[in-house]
Amino acid sequence: MRKTIVIYWIFTGLLAALMLMGSIPDVMSVPSAVELFQHLGYPAYLLPFLGIAKILGVIAIVVPGFPRLKEWAYAGFVFDLAGAMYSSIAVGDPASSWLMFPIGFILIAGSYVYANKKANLAVPTSRGIDLS
Repeated sequence: MRKTIVIYWIFTGLLAALMLMGSIPDVMSVPSAVELFQHLGYPAYLLPFLGIAKILGVIAIVVPGFPRLKEWAYAGFVFDLAGAMYSSIAVGDPASSWLMFPIGFILIAGSYVYANKKANLAVPTSRGIDLS
């Protein structure tokens, strides 16, 4: 039980840090983020929206409870990362710039899987509480 919780928080903490590090420049519309967004062919006015959505997603996965909201947050992170990866490939960026995407997908998957394992730890069974 403890191992599952520790692994969950490792994945979730790293995912939260990754998403927060990406959201702060978006919310502030720093010039490098605006330049990257324009390189990908998107209008700069979407940056603050995406940044705030990432921050809300991080809050949703870190705060206990609200399982349906967590599901939506994980889905949003997958859509965000998949869209960013596709955009990067579509504009012809080199493969070396795609390195962060698989790491992000691994963090999302690990956090999601262990969040579900953690939620199922204290599920009552016909013989009592199953803690396996």
